[in-house]
Amino acid sequence: MKINLIARISVALLTARLKQTIIAAFGVTFSITMFITLLSFMAGLNDLLDNLILNRTPHIRLYNEILPSPVQPIDRSTAYPGAYHFVKHIKPKNELPEIRNSKAIIRALENDPNVRGVAPKNTVAVFYNVGAINLTGVINGIDVDAENRLFIFQDYVVQGKTLDLKNTPNSIILGIGVAKKMLVQIGDNIQITTSDGTRFPLKVVGFFQSGIEELDKVQSYATLATTQKILGKPVSYVTDIQIKLYDITLAPALAQRYHTRFSTEAIDIQTANAQFETGSSVRTLISYAVGITLLIVAGFGIYNILNMMIYEKMDSIAILKATGFSGKDVNAIFITIALTIGLVGGALGLIFGLGLSALIGEIPFDTPSLPTVKTYPISYNSKFYIIGAVFSIITTYLAGYFPSKKASRIDPVDIIRGK
Repeated sequence: MKINLIARISVALLTARLKQTIIAAFGVTFSITMFITLLSFMAGLNDLLDNLILNRTPHIRLYNEILPSPVQPIDRSTAYPGAYHFVKHIKPKNELPEIRNSKAIIRALENDPNVRGVAPKNTVAVFYNVGAINLTGVINGIDVDAENRLFIFQDYVVQGKTLDLKNTPNSIILGIGVAKKMLVQIGDNIQITTSDGTRFPLKVVGFFQSGIEELDKVQSYATLATTQKILGKPVSYVTDIQIKLYDITLAPALAQRYHTRFSTEAIDIQTANAQFETGSSVRTLISYAVGITLLIVAGFGIYNILNMMIYEKMDSIAILKATGFSGKDVNAIFITIALTIGLVGGALGLIFGLGLSALIGEIPFDTPSLPTVKTYPISYNSKFYIIGAVFSIITTYLAGYFPSKKASRIDPVDIIRGK
């Protein structure tokens, strides 16, 4: 019975100052709306940038680093036991960047339960011949099917088809930046020169655009067989093994294991993109900070409105306490008022936040550097809505708690005597 009475009194006080109530609720609604929209947009942007890197980056890359031998001939000598050897200007080992026993390594990786897929690759440094001018570049020899399956390669081919690369002998998909410099079209033939002076003709079957301009000015793609033919190497020649995992968080530990097991260099995606991940974390932190600040500001607005309501309703509070309402009852009335504002304003804020996010997500975002992106990126992560709802209730509760404590301590005798 008392609960119903407290609720009726709370509604009466809310409607008595309807304009102030609406303003307070609007403050919460606006804060939640902007909180949801800001986080959804920033998370969408982070996901876009992450995917731009992650889609084209293996979780683990195995390769053969050309380094000086850690053990020099003098180290094997027994003539000077316990002596320190100082050897300067050591030259790298005379070996190729080829991964030895690549086929056996690939079979072992394919049987690993942690591995989702494996894609071999050759990296060939070349010169693109444009008349008398040579442009430096890199041709990536790929397994087209594996590259499509693991790195959605076809999504970044803006003209032509990846199937043509697979089915057309001695063909190439040029980076869009290289193609513009060379002024070539699909179907044209180009000449490339390797570092040892070998010239090789290739047919252009498509253009590739990663969204990273500096890469698109250098990189192009051919099949593994084509790059092996360019280098004059056997079909077993592979310089890189790209690995995708089911769980990306295992990459650092598995990279160390593969390094020891296969006697190759191994680098994980976290190490290769540490600076990029730091940028994403900072952007997310700033988004949360701005959103929470908006909610706190709305909380202060509710606090001020309730404070003014208590000041104006001194007579009503005195009458309530004189007629038998306790300090706890008065406390409950004003907390109910604050939570009602928080719940109504928060619910509307979640709805408007979802609507505004959806509206932004429909706005065209057409940029040549990101051919796969058609609209502004938005993330509809339910976590943002849960955080917004919980924080709106907590903020409004605290905004109502302190004024309600003040109201519960009012002595009705002092108010009546003052009147």
